Amino acid sequence: MQGFLFTLIQMHYLYIIHSESVDRYYVGESPDMLQRLDQHNSHYFRKAFTKAAQDWSIVLSMKFDHKEDAQYLEKFIKRMKSKKFIRKIIAGHE
Repeated sequence: MQGFLFTLIQMHYLYIIHSESVDRYYVGESPDMLQRLDQHNSHYFRKAFTKAAQDWSIVLSMKFDHKEDAQYLEKFIKRMKSKKFIRKIIAGHE
């Protein structure tokens, strides 16, 4: 098939994780959400917000075709700085 260029689209995920022990939410984006969750729980990023707990679990995930779309929504949610807003997003997505 000469003349055709196939590009592999790498899906990106927006995710919200929650820790019961500290009752906090974290919003992030990643191409590999499950690996990222393992990194949060193992404190792979030593200075990260998620180092406060080891019981993070995914409460919401959204799949995007483009990284920029996931990043835009991540930044929007983070700018709201509201646990109540995050809970509304989670409830509305269910």
